[in-house]
Amino acid sequence: MARTKEFDPDAALQAALELFWQRGYEATSMADLVERLGVGRASLYATFGSKRELYLRALERYCEQSDSARLDELSQPGPALPAVRALVRHYATADERERRFGCFVTNTAVELAPHDPAASRRVEASFDHLETLLTGALVRAAAQGELPAGREPRALARMLVVLLQGIRVVGKTTDGATRARDAAEQALALLD
Repeated sequence: MARTKEFDPDAALQAALELFWQRGYEATSMADLVERLGVGRASLYATFGSKRELYLRALERYCEQSDSARLDELSQPGPALPAVRALVRHYATADERERRFGCFVTNTAVELAPHDPAASRRVEASFDHLETLLTGALVRAAAQGELPAGREPRALARMLVVLLQGIRVVGKTTDGATRARDAAEQALALLD
């Protein structure tokens, strides 16, 4: 007879997400996960497979959560450009925790994507999704007369994706908040 799980896999996945987001993949050991999650090593392996599989599931959870929030922000009816500006400024004025941890997707891009094809695919999917959302909002902005003529929504969206990921990396440094705000405002000036 199979044993019943003595822990909540959903809560454990969320706790793993937080730990990986704070420390990264390499700096998080299975012992760290066992301690933080309060779950035995055998139960973790039985439920999630390897540490890498747990990391990828945590990354997927993070993407689902953040993609949903971005979709809500960028798909509201009415003027689209204020939502784009608000998203960029949100990244640039992140609170201390967000600045210190950065973006889980960006962290994965830096740490794992160069040598882990599954992580790279997930990072690319997240970047593509953000680009699609921004492109859609900027196309709406252009159609509503919010963007100056001649601005290419897709190219602007790509520039903003790169900017937002850079903000998350630079934001981890001591002067990162100031650099991020200045860069965001310069990029937003291109939308005028």
